[in-house]
Amino acid sequence: MELPDPHPSFEQRAAGPIMSAGIEILQINLGYRCNLGCRHCHVEAGPDRPEVMSREIMEMCLQVLQRHPIPTIDITGGTPEMHPDFSWFLDKCASLGRRLLVRTNGVILLEPCYAPLLDLYARRRVEVVVSFPHLDRKVTDRQRGEGVHARLAEVLRKLNDRGYGQPGSGLVLNLAHNPGGAYLPAHQAGLESHYRQALGEKQGIVFNHLFCITNMPIGRYLTYLKQSDNYGEYMQTLVNTFNPATLNSVMCRSTISVGWDGKLYDCDFNQILGLTVNHGAPEHIDRFDLERLVCRRIVTGDHCYGCTAGAGSSCGGEIA
Repeated sequence: MELPDPHPSFEQRAAGPIMSAGIEILQINLGYRCNLGCRHCHVEAGPDRPEVMSREIMEMCLQVLQRHPIPTIDITGGTPEMHPDFSWFLDKCASLGRRLLVRTNGVILLEPCYAPLLDLYARRRVEVVVSFPHLDRKVTDRQRGEGVHARLAEVLRKLNDRGYGQPGSGLVLNLAHNPGGAYLPAHQAGLESHYRQALGEKQGIVFNHLFCITNMPIGRYLTYLKQSDNYGEYMQTLVNTFNPATLNSVMCRSTISVGWDGKLYDCDFNQILGLTVNHGAPEHIDRFDLERLVCRRIVTGDHCYGCTAGAGSSCGGEIA
């Protein structure tokens, strides 16, 4: 991916290579299948995507987690619930006693065959991260599909009924916000307060935290930028708002991303771009080598400006 105007490479702007600071999170992408086809999706997930992690690769992930005390297991997709072995895998991960979270589009949990997962999540005390792009119904529905906004409110109430987001329950419910256009997200604290007031007062919905996530210029969002003639301006915004204060906390420094085929990446975005870990680190889960991976050099590119623009962005939201 090239910017429209001359610019320094990301490593030049960062004044050197980005190095891993350890592995705190094993993020496991179970595949690109999803019941939605969201306009902003960097994965380009959808109902017809064939990529699904095999049981063999899932077993390898579990073996790595059994051998190494990686504190957080982060399960994602697509929407991971559509994997045929999802419930089995979730149970196996939960039995390890680590922090366990699942990233979901939310509305999948309203379908009859997936609704039992609401109780499984609560029973296994899984942290749930629900994508809730915008409080405005029209913006959310334009980004994710007609009627999604109302269905999201319904599933959040079902999670609340099981204790999620409720004070003292220990059941964590976080929401993820993505901007609806070609601009950076608003500051997280202010937007979280706005979400909390709007959802609480109007619909009686509670949650723990809001994650503001910058849309990355890859996948369907890149297509949108180009079709709407916003690509050049958006990329220039990312470069111009580069914030060196974000470099210590970018997610690639503490995360290993496992692709559906077992390949290893520094982050979920590199996974979609096919940029496996490099510089001598093993590139597949079957050769997982903690000693080499914890001190690896991160593979970077122009897309990394997306994680370091403004207040920064990671899977846990704003970072600076």
